[in-house]
Amino acid sequence: AFPSIVSPAYNEADTVGPLVMALREVATWHEIIVVDDGSNDGTAERAAGAGARVIRHPYNKGNGAAVKTGLRQATGRYVLIMDADGQHQAADAPRLVSHLDRYDLVIGARSGASQATSLRRAGNHALNAVAGYLADTPIADLTSGFRAASREGLIEFLHLLPNGFSTPTTTTLAFIKAGYSVRFEPIDAARRQGHSKIRLGPDGVRFFLILLKVITIFSPLKIFLPVSAAAFLLGAAYAAWTIATQAHVTNSSVLLILMSLVFLLVGLLSEQISSLRFERRRP
Repeated sequence: AFPSIVSPAYNEADTVGPLVMALREVATWHEIIVVDDGSNDGTAERAAGAGARVIRHPYNKGNGAAVKTGLRQATGRYVLIMDADGQHQAADAPRLVSHLDRYDLVIGARSGASQATSLRRAGNHALNAVAGYLADTPIADLTSGFRAASREGLIEFLHLLPNGFSTPTTTTLAFIKAGYSVRFEPIDAARRQGHSKIRLGPDGVRFFLILLKVITIFSPLKIFLPVSAAAFLLGAAYAAWTIATQAHVTNSSVLLILMSLVFLLVGLLSEQISSLRFERRRP
């Protein structure tokens, strides 16, 4: 059976209607939910006119908040999330859904040529590389908003999802680190219409902090161990230099080495807490 579709929309009156109609042409979906996140341009009316079930926020809360609203209201066993800005092609939706019998999360991975600008492509590549290291697996597209999963799996991580533009980042890392099967399905994304609501500088920093937050929840030692090792090596190297040149060890060297031990112990404790947290969640 085809899943529920959840499409967060904010001032997407020009694209949401054609998207809903295109989706209805390619398959018979369980339902199509458009969450109007406080739009003031007729987005809700266009979506409803095209045949979608519309849920309206009284004011703009953020993309993540709209996705969470849609997940709470969806009634299908599976959910396909796709933005309403015209980037995602309705024709690709059945292909993503077809893999849900073998994978817990299927992500539409945009080809490099179909992403917006060279600067944005470079930023996405950097985020993918950092996330791949932290998650111990290659990640083809960390920030794609085009993804399908079981509603139960998405609800499991609902409390982690922020209200802003980082729901894709969080769900990708959460599914991978929780041991679920994740597939990156290649797609070509169209250039979005209108202006992007993501600011490359501030939101890039925010995405990076979210990477650290999610990995700290699931694998704290991936963060604490490198920091501990760096502090220890720096302290040991400085101690060796001062012994060779000044015949004594400075307080700074001792503090760096002690700091490395503190980071290591905190990382080990966090790892145990993380393991216990997941043991309690399992039946």
